[in-house]
Amino acid sequence: MYLGEGKKELIFEPAFLKGNICHASNICLMDSGAIGAVWFAGKKEGTEDVSIWKSLCRDGKWSIPQMAAHDAKEAHWNPVLYQRQDGKVLLLYKVGNRISRWYTNCRISEDYGETFGEAKELVPGDRGGRGPVRCKMITLSDGSMLAGTSTEEGIWTAYADRSEDGGKSFHLSDPIRIEVAYGGENTAAGSTVQVSEQSFYGRGVIQPTLWESSPGKVHMLLRSSEGRIYRADSEDYGKSWGSAYPTKLPNNNSGIDVVRCSDGVLILCMNPVGENWGKRTPLVLLSSSDNGASWQEEAVLEDTDGEYSYPSIIADGKKLYVSYTFDRKSIAFWRFLRKEV
Repeated sequence: MYLGEGKKELIFEPAFLKGNICHASNICLMDSGAIGAVWFAGKKEGTEDVSIWKSLCRDGKWSIPQMAAHDAKEAHWNPVLYQRQDGKVLLLYKVGNRISRWYTNCRISEDYGETFGEAKELVPGDRGGRGPVRCKMITLSDGSMLAGTSTEEGIWTAYADRSEDGGKSFHLSDPIRIEVAYGGENTAAGSTVQVSEQSFYGRGVIQPTLWESSPGKVHMLLRSSEGRIYRADSEDYGKSWGSAYPTKLPNNNSGIDVVRCSDGVLILCMNPVGENWGKRTPLVLLSSSDNGASWQEEAVLEDTDGEYSYPSIIADGKKLYVSYTFDRKSIAFWRFLRKEV
């Protein structure tokens, strides 16, 4: 086993939501030493009241959640926190009632997530979603920023979005697709998963999670509608990609996240369920010491009935942090320490 015993907590008590739901957390360790967490919350996924919320953890204690963004009378989705090399923290998130036409707004913090400036479109005029679609952005060895993104109209398609100027401009990679038939049908009639109804109309790969194994060699794992996690690889810092191919890892058409630790070991958080729109429990951590060729189970984070999904995972030296949706009633947070060898 690579990880020692973990410690779990909830970022806020479920009563804080007052009957609303929350989903799609993202976490970021900042130079201040604080851990920032963001998520969306509102009456129901996809409704116009859904906004972006945040909390900061200092000295092991989470602050009372605060609304961070509600820019329009449209649904807000999938926030991502990213600290640039200049220390400024970016908050990026989707806005739009239709997933196929949402756009990405960005706010910048100069005080490590305490406050954020005004919202601006990340790529002016874009509809479909540039920048990170859900998982964290990573900083590559050449200093560039790389985001995994995707579109959900017709055949779901993934991309990498790269910035070499601190996020002022982004350059989209070639599309990453798999061979699927799409006829506009509901792919999960009768599913009890609490997603927006429009999400059921589509097949393909979305929501890439990224890592760099050596300078210029970048990899992504992809959520899919096909019962398996897919993978694609790049040899040129994410500018171009090979074809996506299936792994042996099961996937329930729900979010995943991976992080590469300082010693090269990968930690993946996922639901080990190989059914399209299958249940979102259990939630586990897996490790790989051979760059994703093989995996072993490290921990079971949740195994009861409910929805435990959309993880976010980051590493800091021997420390590992994980957040995820806790049955849409709160955001769960785990801390792990790497075992001494």
